[in-house]
Parts: sequence; C-alpha cells; structure tokens
Amino acid sequence: MSTLSIAKRDFLDVRRAKLVWGPVVLYTLFMLLFFWGQSTAENPDFYAIMWSLLGLGGALVIPLIALVAAYLSIAGERESGSIKFTLSAPVKRSSVIAGKLISRTAIVVAGILVAFVVGTLAGMVLVPDMTFEWGDYLTFIAVTLLYALAYVSVAVGISAATGSRSRAIGGSIGFFFLFNLVWNFLPVQPTEMLRFLLEQLGRDPDNYQNLLEFVFSISPTGAYLNSTKLFMSDEFLEMVGTAGRTADPFYIQGWFMLVILTFWVVAPLAVGFWRFNSAQLG
Repeated sequence: MSTLSIAKRDFLDVRRAKLVWGPVVLYTLFMLLFFWGQSTAENPDFYAIMWSLLGLGGALVIPLIALVAAYLSIAGERESGSIKFTLSAPVKRSSVIAGKLISRTAIVVAGILVAFVVGTLAGMVLVPDMTFEWGDYLTFIAVTLLYALAYVSVAVGISAATGSRSRAIGGSIGFFFLFNLVWNFLPVQPTEMLRFLLEQLGRDPDNYQNLLEFVFSISPTGAYLNSTKLFMSDEFLEMVGTAGRTADPFYIQGWFMLVILTFWVVAPLAVGFWRFNSAQLG
C-alpha cells in the first residue's frame, strides 16, 4: 500500500465528519462578520478585514480546525488495533504518517479555501466600493494555509507519538493551551516573564524589543501574527502601531516567520515518526 493509497482511504473516511467541518463553518462566519462590519464603515478598509482575520479568526480558529481534523489520525487506529491491518499490507510506518498528513492537510486546506471563497464573494457583494488588494490577499491566504499545515503537522505528530485517544486529545489540548493561549495571549506569556526578569536585573525592556518580539514569534501562532509585514500595507501597520523598522534583524522579519512556521511543520513530524517507528503495536 502506497502513501497516496493511505491518504486517499483516510480522506474518504473523514471528509464527512461534522466535528471537522464545524470549525470551518465558524471561520466562514467570522469572515462574513468582518466583511459586514466594513460594509457599515464610511471608508471601508480592506486591510482591517485581514487584520481581524489574522487575529481573532486565524490565531484561534485555524488551530482548532487543524487539531480537530488530525489529532486522531493515527492514535485512533492504534487504540482500536486497526493500524496492524494497515501495516500488514505491507507499508512503511513513514508512509502511514505521510499519508495521514496529506489527507488531513487536504481536508483542512479545502475547508479554509471554501471559507475564503464564500467570504470573499460575500465581501464583494456587501462592500462593493472596497478595493481588494489581490496580491496581498493571496499572500495572506498562502501564509494562513502554511499556518494551518503547521498545526496539522503538530496534531499528526502528537497522534503518531501516542497510543490512545485520550493521550492524543490531551496532547493536542495541551499544545494549543501552551503555544497559543499562554505563549501569545495570557498575562503569563514568556515575553512578559522575560520583561519582568529584565526589570529585576535593572535592564530597560525597551532596549530588548527585538529579543521580546523573537520570543513571541517562537510559537506557530506568534510567527503567524508577526508575518504581517509580508502582506499588510505600511500605512495600516503604522496606524495600528506595529510597523517594523527598516533595520530589523533577520530573525523578526516577515520572511523569517515563514522559516519558523516551516520548523513547526517538520519538527513535530520528526518526533512523531521517531516515537511511532519504535512503538510496539502488537
């Protein structure tokens, strides 16, 4: 059995799951809400819609779409024992992981693209006078899909590394809580801890803004939120107070956020494969 055969079978098994498509519907509703909000503005701002989607819509809903779609991709079969029938084909364990990644990514990407198509068409109707910056918009969509892929990889990696549904659920929830809510949104986030430490050492945190921004960007959500320089206009970034300096070091520039997101695609899969490859399944 090949990687593509596993991906096709898995895609057919989960494509109709309501639990998978529920968050997609929620993301679509967010898009419609943000476009409708600009329809009542005196001067509709296209970048304001992307800014809203990047924050509330993307940073919170996209991870849920990916994690819900992929957290049981392998752990579910391991707990039920059906993974032994898959491996008896025969097929390499790396092909199982790759096939699951392909199928779950296809489902997530399809759902997100549907949301963008529906939201964009509705936006063109609701806000006919607004100018769509298509180049920046397509870049934003591409970065969003890479962000979603990173979370799919995390979920598949966790699923491959664990042998039960409960552990896969716990690992996925734990990752979301630590590297999304805690790392980037709660008052106990690492950047605030580092800021407090610098103050205790008698250092001015304002002199370490680059370091603080890099720490914020280590998580996939932080990298996604700090990728704005790739698709937001300079005028809008200046208006919201996040415009970057021209002399920014490379590790906080927009392109390096893609490097961080790529790391989150590769690293969880590597750990998951290492655990899955050495697991006793019989």
